[in-house]
Amino acid sequence: MKELGYLNKYFVKYKWRLLLGVIITIIATVFKLVVPMKVGDSITEVKQYLNGTITDLEAVKHSLLINILLLLGAALLSGLFTFMMRQTFIVVSRYVEYDLKNEVFKHYEKLSLGFYKQNRTGDLMNRISEDVSKVRMYVGPALMYSITTVTLFIVVVTYMFYKAPILTLYAIAPLPILSIAIYKLSVLINHRTTIVQQYLSKLTTFTQESFSGIAVIKAYGIEPRTNENFEDLAEGSKNKNIDLAKVQALFFPLMMLLIGVSNILVIYIGGTRYINGQIAEFGTIVEFLIYVNMLTWPVAVVGWVTSMVQQAEASQKRINEFLSVEPAIQNLTEERTPICGNIEFNNLTFTYPDTGITALNNVSFSVKPGETLAIVGNTGSGKSTILELIGRLYDVGDGMLKIDGNSIKNLNLNDLRDSMGYVPQDAFLFSDSIKNNIRFGKENASDDEVREAAKNAAVHTNIEGFSKGYDTVLGERGITLSGGQKQRVSIARAIIKNPQILLFDDCLSAVDTETEEEILQNLQKISANKTTIIVSHRISSAKNADKIIVLEDGKIIQQGTHAALVAKEGYYKELYAKQLLEKEI
Repeated sequence: MKELGYLNKYFVKYKWRLLLGVIITIIATVFKLVVPMKVGDSITEVKQYLNGTITDLEAVKHSLLINILLLLGAALLSGLFTFMMRQTFIVVSRYVEYDLKNEVFKHYEKLSLGFYKQNRTGDLMNRISEDVSKVRMYVGPALMYSITTVTLFIVVVTYMFYKAPILTLYAIAPLPILSIAIYKLSVLINHRTTIVQQYLSKLTTFTQESFSGIAVIKAYGIEPRTNENFEDLAEGSKNKNIDLAKVQALFFPLMMLLIGVSNILVIYIGGTRYINGQIAEFGTIVEFLIYVNMLTWPVAVVGWVTSMVQQAEASQKRINEFLSVEPAIQNLTEERTPICGNIEFNNLTFTYPDTGITALNNVSFSVKPGETLAIVGNTGSGKSTILELIGRLYDVGDGMLKIDGNSIKNLNLNDLRDSMGYVPQDAFLFSDSIKNNIRFGKENASDDEVREAAKNAAVHTNIEGFSKGYDTVLGERGITLSGGQKQRVSIARAIIKNPQILLFDDCLSAVDTETEEEILQNLQKISANKTTIIVSHRISSAKNADKIIVLEDGKIIQQGTHAALVAKEGYYKELYAKQLLEKEI
C-alpha cells in the first residue's frame, strides 16, 4: 500500500471528521451487540420456563416484552448511528476526491508542452477521472467497512471470549485460512487491475481521438477500419476485465464456505459442551450463532475491501507517476516583476528536448516597447519557436533571452504571462459562447469591451449575423466557425486583455487580404505603446512592421525594414515579388 501513502495528508486534513466517524462506528457496533445478547437471554428464559426452573408465566412475559423493546430500541439506534457513520466517511471520501482531482488538474496545468507531446489526452483524462474514482473507493467505502469490521471483531470477539472462550476459538478458527487466501488473491487482483486500467486508458484515448478527428475519418471513408481497431481494443479490455472478475469471484464463495464451517463448529461444539454441562445457558449457543452470522458480512467485506484497496493502489500508482513529474518550467521568483516589453535575443540557440531538433541557431535581435517586429520564413524555420520562448513555454538553451534587461528565467512567471496576449497558429476556442471565448482574455470585461475587441479584430459583423449574436454557443474547438472567424475571435481575445506584449503566430493565414488590412490598421493603433511580434508567411502582414527578420533553418539570413529588404536581392524580395504576382493574377 506504499503508493496509497500519498493520501495520508488528506487523512490528516480531515482527521476530526474521521475521528467522529470512528466514534460513531463504535457506538453503532455496541448497539448491534445488544441484539444477540437479548435474543440469547430471551431464549434462555423460555428454556428455563419450559424446564420448570421458572414458573411465573407473567414474569416471563414481562421479561420478554422488555427484551423486545430493548431489541427494537437497539436496532433503531444502531440503524441511526450506521446512517451517520456512512454520512461521515462517504462525505470525507468525496472531499478527498475533490481535492485530489483539483491537485492533479493544477499539476497538469504546470507541466510543460513537452509533457503533453509525450502523453496522450485520453490517458490524462482517464487518470483524473477513472483512477481518482477508484482511489475514492479506498478513502470512503473501504475505510468505512474496514473500521466497521475491526470494531465489530474487537467488540464481538471480546464478548464471545468472555461468554465461552473455548467455543469462541472454534468459531474463529477458519479466519487464519481466510487471511492467507485473501493475501494470495490480493496479489493477483493488484496485477490484473493495473492491466485493466491501462486498457481503459487506451480505449479512452482511441475514442477521444476518433471523435476529435471524425471529419478526417469520414472524409477518407475509414469508418470500418476504425471500428475494427476499436473492437480489437474493446475485446482486449473485455478479456482483461474477465480475468480480473474471475479472481474477484473467488472471494464471496470462499467467505461463505468459511462462515458455514464456523456455524457448523458452533452448533456441534456448542451443543456438545451444553450437553456436558460446560456451557450453562442454552441461549449462549443461539447467541453465538447470531454473532458468527453477524460477522458474515464484515468477513465477506474483507474480500471486497481488499479488492478495492488493490484497485486503488494500482490507480494511485498511475496518478503518482504524473504527480512525480517535475514541471520543466519553474517559477524561480515569487517577487512581482512588472513587464515593460523590451525583448532581446543574444546568440540564442535552442533545441527541442523531446525531438532533438535544433529550431534556432545563434539568433540575435531586439524589439522595444512601441515597436512591431515581423518574422517571416519557410515552414520549420523557427518562427513559432521564438514566440514559445518569449512566453517561456520552453526554457532557452545556449545564449540569452532578456526581457527588460533581465534573464527571462529571473522574471515572475505569472507576471510574464499576464503581460502577454498570444494568438496561436492553430486557433483554439472553447465549447462556450462567443462572448465568453473573447472574455477568456479578460474575465470581467463588459459587453462594450467585448464588442470593441471584436470590431478591432474585424469579426463583429460576422458575430452579429448569427441568430444569437455574441451568445452563440460554439461547438467543440470552435467547429461552428470558419477558419478565418476562429482566428479573428482569437485575435479579439488577445486584444481585450490589453497586454504589454502582443504575439501573433501566423494568425491571419485564413483571412482574406481586405480583412487582413483592416485588422492590421486597427492593430497599429492598439499597439502604439506595446511590443508586437507578428509571425507570418505573408509580406502584406509584415510590410508595415518597424523591423523584419527573415529566418531559414533557424538562422537569421536577412533583417531590416520592408523598404530596405525589397531593395536588395534575397529571400524577402523573391517572396514579395511572388506574392505580388499572385495578387495581380
